[in-house]
Amino acid sequence: MAGKIRQMIDSIIAQTATNNPVLERVIKTKMILKGINPAKFTAESDDDPAIIAKLENMKQAFTGTGGKNTPAARQRSGAGKIKTAFSSKTTTADCVREIQSQIADLDPSAVIFFASTVHAPEAISRQMQDAFPKAQVFGCSSAGEITSGAMLNDSVVAMAFSAEMAPDLKLEVIRNLGQRHGIEQAFGNFEKHFGQPVAAMDPTRYVGLLLIDGLAGVEEKVTETLGDLTNVPFIGGSAGDDLQFTGTYVYANGNCYRNAALLALLKPGVRFSFIKTQSFRLLGKTLKVTRANEANREVIAFNGKPAAQAYAEAIGVPTPEVSRRFMRNPIGLIVDGEPYVRSPQRLKGDTMAFYCSVKEGMKLSLLESTDMLSDTRDAISRAEKTMGRISGILDFDCILRTLDLRQKNLSTEYGRIFTDIPTVGFSTYGEQYIGHINQTATMLVFG
Repeated sequence: MAGKIRQMIDSIIAQTATNNPVLERVIKTKMILKGINPAKFTAESDDDPAIIAKLENMKQAFTGTGGKNTPAARQRSGAGKIKTAFSSKTTTADCVREIQSQIADLDPSAVIFFASTVHAPEAISRQMQDAFPKAQVFGCSSAGEITSGAMLNDSVVAMAFSAEMAPDLKLEVIRNLGQRHGIEQAFGNFEKHFGQPVAAMDPTRYVGLLLIDGLAGVEEKVTETLGDLTNVPFIGGSAGDDLQFTGTYVYANGNCYRNAALLALLKPGVRFSFIKTQSFRLLGKTLKVTRANEANREVIAFNGKPAAQAYAEAIGVPTPEVSRRFMRNPIGLIVDGEPYVRSPQRLKGDTMAFYCSVKEGMKLSLLESTDMLSDTRDAISRAEKTMGRISGILDFDCILRTLDLRQKNLSTEYGRIFTDIPTVGFSTYGEQYIGHINQTATMLVFG
């Protein structure tokens, strides 16, 4: 029999997306990240039992996120208030006082902050909470900080939300990252708080933030579980530690955590949208993963050849020189013409280790870097045209992008892109949007 796979794919998309083109794209992306590309299958495709079994599991997970959305109050554009602050003071106490003074005229309901590890994790989390005792205060350690008009180092940046801007927010810390149970328990607490299952929430009314230990190496497990449980989009970044690679932290309500993830589920008082920009173009060359160690994010073979050899042939350089091209020529999983970047990390013999998971059977496209400045400006301009105005941006920007900007002496110019928009963000050890990606800026944009 043929065609069952195509039927199952169409059924899952129809039941879950309910004629919403944005949701349809999200579902397709989730499928591709799980290793099943809907575009590959037709009514004549052979029925592979292994793929059918995967789709059965997806059907149970994805269709469990469907159902009618609970009516929500109409969101306004430009309602409420956002304030940003930053400090490069050398002591934590002085730094927190300066941030507090910059937000003094706002009584925030929530404060998110990103802090260099020059500030002791316990101290910065506790003192930030003490500075804003009525607010829910959360964030993570960073590998560089971003604020309106500047890219910083050894600093703390913060964004404060008025109660009108963020009328309802619930924080959950996941301690056992390797277990699905922790996320399911958090979702149970979300349901108690908001009065409805997260699976039934309207993804145009609710948004999730995900901050996670950047050295735990489990982002894919967490984002995949989130995608199975809800269509509410979760966006965020993997915590950094100023390129020391010794310890990254997430912060919540005065405490700090390692080997943990922070989930923040928010019902904004204004419209919101997303920016995902990666500044790469497709080169028209495909590398199929024919052998991989998925648990360790390693590709052993592309196109039936040793991974390093196949990659070297694709970019046209001798194998010993490939590591010099990793930043310029990553590879991408293509969804509707847009890459979800997987960045090579290092060679282990002929094996290539990546910063992001790759699965056997995936067809990945070779990429080449383009102009990061113009691409980012264009992405923000499109968001402004769509939303009418932007009242704030949370920017989760890959450390590899930051290093590239530093090498080209473009950090100052990149920071200026955000001069007229209240913005905070940080240089991440990985970015989250639908799945886990690299060499990308993912941004939550408030209208």
